[in-house]
Amino acid sequence: MRWDGQRADETEPEQALLGLSGLIRSVRSPDFSGVTFHEVRARSVLNKMPKTSSMPFRWTVNPYRGCSHACTYCLSGDTAILMADGRTKPLADLAVGDEIYGTYSEQGRRRYVRTHVLAHWSTVKPAYRVTLEDGTELVASGDHRFLTERGWKHVTGSRFGAAQRPHLTTRNRLVGTGPFAPPPEEGPEYRVGYLCGALTDEGDTAPAHRFRLASPDREMLRRAREYLTAFGVPVDESVSPPGVGARRPGGAAGTAGQAALAELFELPVHPGTGWQKGFLAGVFDARGRRADTELRLTGLEPDTAEAARLALTRLVFRHTVEDGGRTIRLSGGVEEQLRFFHTVDPAAGRKRMIDGAAVRGMPGLAVAAVEPTGLELPLFDITTGTGDFIANGVVSHNCFARKSHTYLDFDSGLDFDTQVVVKVNAPDVLAAQVRKPGWAREHVAMGTNTDPYQRAEGRYQLMPGIIRALADSGTPFSILTKGTVLTRDLPLLESVSADVSVGLGVSIALLDRELQRRLEPGTPSPQARLELVRRAAQAGLPCGVMVAPVLPGLTDSMEALDGILGAVADAGASGVTVLPLHLRPGAREWFLRWLGAHHPELVPRYRELYAGGSYVNRHYRNWLGERVGRLLRRHGLDQGGPGHRDGGEGAVPIQRAPEHDASQGGDQLSLL
Repeated sequence: MRWDGQRADETEPEQALLGLSGLIRSVRSPDFSGVTFHEVRARSVLNKMPKTSSMPFRWTVNPYRGCSHACTYCLSGDTAILMADGRTKPLADLAVGDEIYGTYSEQGRRRYVRTHVLAHWSTVKPAYRVTLEDGTELVASGDHRFLTERGWKHVTGSRFGAAQRPHLTTRNRLVGTGPFAPPPEEGPEYRVGYLCGALTDEGDTAPAHRFRLASPDREMLRRAREYLTAFGVPVDESVSPPGVGARRPGGAAGTAGQAALAELFELPVHPGTGWQKGFLAGVFDARGRRADTELRLTGLEPDTAEAARLALTRLVFRHTVEDGGRTIRLSGGVEEQLRFFHTVDPAAGRKRMIDGAAVRGMPGLAVAAVEPTGLELPLFDITTGTGDFIANGVVSHNCFARKSHTYLDFDSGLDFDTQVVVKVNAPDVLAAQVRKPGWAREHVAMGTNTDPYQRAEGRYQLMPGIIRALADSGTPFSILTKGTVLTRDLPLLESVSADVSVGLGVSIALLDRELQRRLEPGTPSPQARLELVRRAAQAGLPCGVMVAPVLPGLTDSMEALDGILGAVADAGASGVTVLPLHLRPGAREWFLRWLGAHHPELVPRYRELYAGGSYVNRHYRNWLGERVGRLLRRHGLDQGGPGHRDGGEGAVPIQRAPEHDASQGGDQLSLL
């Protein structure tokens, strides 16, 4: 197979993926035409499910990893994201490493915290428009989730049937900061206003009407010097006047520019809105600070205080004048603070941070409508350290993308099948992890993300070591697969089942061999998978079957369903789960193209059945449920098992589709 002798530095850079952490080599073999295997040394293989997941297990092991960018949670690229400096940036323009705001929970209260972008990608999906009562519009995929006062909600869903999941309705109110205000236009008027607020006239304390930048903040100094230079005013370096305090960096206009400064930066009698925004930004940079739930402008001279008060009133900011007019306090919480920052745009990023502020709901964030746009649009998503981010002023769930997304810029189609990451040290790493004193021997599920018994397992033979590591530590586990390579390990699984609970699950969608070749090229035949079920049963191992997906008009006839359920029963399956086809964006486009090429007469029916989104309509689900129910009783398969809530010990923990947390790559449970 020519596996040996190939090294990462002997292959093409794009093939070897030299930026992949832990990469040993990238290998191609004639036996796996068109597939590249990227062998890595992993630091961890035991993965914990996110707290938000509804899956009935908390731990997974995936020795192999494809890379799919068909993420579940996506937003329009122009969605404004709250950055760590209090500014905003379009979602499409974010980059890995950017610091943004997310949230965290502390003693039952959610608060804002800075976090980092860990991954960033795009895809094309059917888009929905969520409109809030304050006019905010959010363009997202139907699977995207937003945080409401009642928890996380998908954009679309249903109360019943296969599409059942928490979803947005007009009874929901989102939580967050509220809509982001547009930034000011940085024209000459704004710049003059900014300098008026940022510069302090030293008057009698210095000759020739000398002006001083009244803050040590370097971002403020950079902006002020840039603006002064634009007005043709020379700038030199200076420090604070004697007696003011410690020496600090500053800047002052040279003598030649003093007369021009004195005339240009006098407070206007009738200031424009642009001047007032710049003035407030300059005053805040020079004499402002954030204190918990409010902003304060302190140490103001009478003329400055009056100009600031007039500007705040005109821009409709709630404020109070205190300390004989020398202090102005802005109230209203973090929402008003961000509106101030975005409206006037002060330069000092360190003063714009909202760390620790409480997340809350606002009246204007109630959902007014959720509507399909009728368009497939480029949508973007990120992974963050907190699992969420602030999008257009509301708390948005992110996709828990696999780490390989960060390093491997693969797509959701061909690359998933042709670029395989192999954790060659998975057995040893797992053995060390489950030997730790803190490991509680909780159930571990395999095959929930990528198939552990794909063809490459015949070469790498990672699963025997993984099985032994789990069994030796007393850890129960289950395996879901379409791969008949599992047959090799049945004696081992039978042996360890005496010490730990072992559950097996095999996915079989149909018996028609010709149709299976067209839909599932490269996978073992249905007959081979039935034989795997039979051998597992003979070994005394509980083995359930997932009959999924059922294809309307193709595999849902009484004859087809009776045939596959009868075959599953004859093979000795311990239980069965039947699921209709789920056309998630990405798979939807591919399948409808395939359907149009091979069965064009069915295309109108599919468009009708899936008009509501990814899930087939309720009428079909009810019809299929009645038909399958009769057949399950006929074949004695209605006694529970994998996928059923009353499944016995050792059953493969497969959830019903409506409760599945797709953020975990669960599309691998189905065949399309």
